[in-house]
Amino acid sequence: MKRSLMLFSSFVVVFGIGAWVPQARAQFGGNTPEAKARLDKQNALEAATPQLQFTEEVLPLTIPDHTIGETEGVSMNSKGHLFVYSRTGQAGSARGGTAAELFEFDENNKFVKQWGPDNYAASFAHSVRVDKYDNVWMVDEGSGMIVKFDPEGVVKMDLGRKPEAIDYMERYLERGEKVTERYPVGNMGTFDRETDIAWDAQDNMFVSDGYGNSRVVKILKDGTWVKAVGTHGSGDNQFSTPHGISTDADGNVYVADRGNFRIQVYDNNLNFKKSYGGVGAPWSVQVTPKYIYSGDGTGKIYRLDHEGKLLGWAQTGLGQGQTGCIIHEMHAVSDNVIIRGSCSEWNVEKITFR
Repeated sequence: MKRSLMLFSSFVVVFGIGAWVPQARAQFGGNTPEAKARLDKQNALEAATPQLQFTEEVLPLTIPDHTIGETEGVSMNSKGHLFVYSRTGQAGSARGGTAAELFEFDENNKFVKQWGPDNYAASFAHSVRVDKYDNVWMVDEGSGMIVKFDPEGVVKMDLGRKPEAIDYMERYLERGEKVTERYPVGNMGTFDRETDIAWDAQDNMFVSDGYGNSRVVKILKDGTWVKAVGTHGSGDNQFSTPHGISTDADGNVYVADRGNFRIQVYDNNLNFKKSYGGVGAPWSVQVTPKYIYSGDGTGKIYRLDHEGKLLGWAQTGLGQGQTGCIIHEMHAVSDNVIIRGSCSEWNVEKITFR
């Protein structure tokens, strides 16, 4: 491992290889025989696969009189401006409080503004994405809502509905109902801790939903919900924490099925096509013209071709005091440049593959 320091609160680390960190065992299911076999298989695959050479730069992002917090969501617009949806704020946690703020930085990493301050849906940050028109989409796990801002920051659409504290109290305290379903099937029109959003060429939306529901939803560009696929489990058309989503030029949909250690691939009408393993526990997936990138919470990034063959991998994010939740969301700038947000390291990194 070779390190070189840069001035002005930024540094670059050049890694040739990286060992599988101990937290991988927990991510692969703990200490059960099945988990050990899965981890051994992953380690063997990585040993037989080239390790990618790359540079790793922590971006010098600062906000006047504020702390950036956990950088759950990252994305870029056509001008190279970076958007960070962060778990920070001054009013506490989700369900009644605010633990989410959306920040914009220019192409020189200088703070521009906060988007949608004090908005109803900003509860517990999970993802931010920018579409081809430079609209900014805030995906909030805590409120169960997705908000579309136009390039000027005006709200143009909101999807889902925030679960109000008073509704919870009425249902479970006043009426005495019991929570009987840990993994509900989900209703059209509402999310249950959704995680990410992507679009096809016709501007239809695809949402991974999520921690409560275990499904993928297709929504037309006018906001009409047309199809939902998935229940909780490990078979085809089943998910265990669909944590990220991406699309390719042909409209295929790639879902980071984190708890099942695979990427599931669907056509544009959400018909199952195939799945790819060998990518650890995928927290985020991005598709570029040449590659598929999958990011594991341990900081490992896997590069696949469009047929799902593993081409190489890299260990990122070490040496900063954390070994888990290093990658939460990725944004692919190009075939060889990835921006990543982290829920443990409180920073954003630019990763350039050589």
